[in-house]
Amino acid sequence: MNRPSSSCLLASALTAGMLLSTAGCGDSGGGSGRTDVSASAAGKEVPAASPTVSAGPTLNEVQARSALITNTDLGSEWDETQGAATWRDALLKSKVDASAFVTDKGDAADCQRLLDGLYAEDLLGKPKGAQAVTGFDDSDNEAQMRYQVATYGRSELDAKLAWLKTLPTKCDQFTAVDNTGGRQTVQVISASLPGGGDAREGLQMTMNGELDGEPTTLTLDIAAVRVGDSAASLTNGGLGGADSNSTQQAVEAGAQRLTDVLAGKTPPPTATP
Repeated sequence: MNRPSSSCLLASALTAGMLLSTAGCGDSGGGSGRTDVSASAAGKEVPAASPTVSAGPTLNEVQARSALITNTDLGSEWDETQGAATWRDALLKSKVDASAFVTDKGDAADCQRLLDGLYAEDLLGKPKGAQAVTGFDDSDNEAQMRYQVATYGRSELDAKLAWLKTLPTKCDQFTAVDNTGGRQTVQVISASLPGGGDAREGLQMTMNGELDGEPTTLTLDIAAVRVGDSAASLTNGGLGGADSNSTQQAVEAGAQRLTDVLAGKTPPPTATP
């Protein structure tokens, strides 16, 4: 009569009450039997735990360009941009008057970060992958739209969207000093956006003051939509106001185009009408 090996007795003791492990000690293949069970369990857990699966596809350069909107998505009043508007340097380079923030100087820093991000055109941060940019002018209303598609990373985008959401509270009204010493009263409010994408955030910023000695109001719509680890973002407006209908059209069309491109689909044609 053969006696069980000492290793088998040890395995049985460690797994007392577990039929499968005890049975494994009764034959010569017990070790491989335990390995098979562990491998099977691990195999079932991999899809849920894999960050690659949840991250989704990432844009390449061709796809980023394909995801851009055109004036077909906006309407006949929009044309290809002819260059930066004069108010961009004159107003967006303003410095926040931090002395007015009595209770929380950190809010002043966030408001400055908003102005700096708008001026540098990197409100969502520096892209980590493919990117493409386009721009449009509405000459009749002295408005411009800048539209960008880029890859940033999902966690980075979620953090930026969460930050944008705080600005109507932190920067509801403050004073900024432009490069000529003129004082601008700045207000930031939330703006609703159409559905689409995985997450989104919208703002509207107004700057009231003077430009070249004349009373002026700059109005800018700001919008960002995340799809996976990429985003479509825009600013739209000018001294004649911001056409929020165009903002809504751009966000809706852009979110769908980006979603289609990331899914491997061909977005609708964008020929100029």
